[in-house]
Amino acid sequence: MKNLIPSELFALAQERLEDARALFEKNRFEGAFYLCGYAVEMGLKYKTCKTLDWDEYYSEGQEYRSFKTHKFDELLRFSGMEKQKNSLFMAEWLVITKWDPEIRYSSKKQSPEDVKLMIDATASLLGKL
Repeated sequence: MKNLIPSELFALAQERLEDARALFEKNRFEGAFYLCGYAVEMGLKYKTCKTLDWDEYYSEGQEYRSFKTHKFDELLRFSGMEKQKNSLFMAEWLVITKWDPEIRYSSKKQSPEDVKLMIDATASLLGKL
């Protein structure tokens, strides 16, 4: 991944959310669910840039290695929103944390209801960044 400026990260997060909605409409539930995870990841990386006053999200360089993660708990901590979770978006977080990048290797089927919840939770979280 190349270094991205915050506005690029947020735009990509919104695009992945729209992609997830389009897949949902075509009954492609696993793909929709998976893309929501990437939307959340990019959104939290965007918020990290804002919190740390970075002009870009650093994906390269030894000193930034810990920031190259897909783990939502770590990204939430980096973003500075960890303490706000309980009061601002706990319901969304409980849905969002069902995602893991390793689900791309899973044959588990996602229900339409769970995917709709994921899309709504992702949209809500992105709106609070």
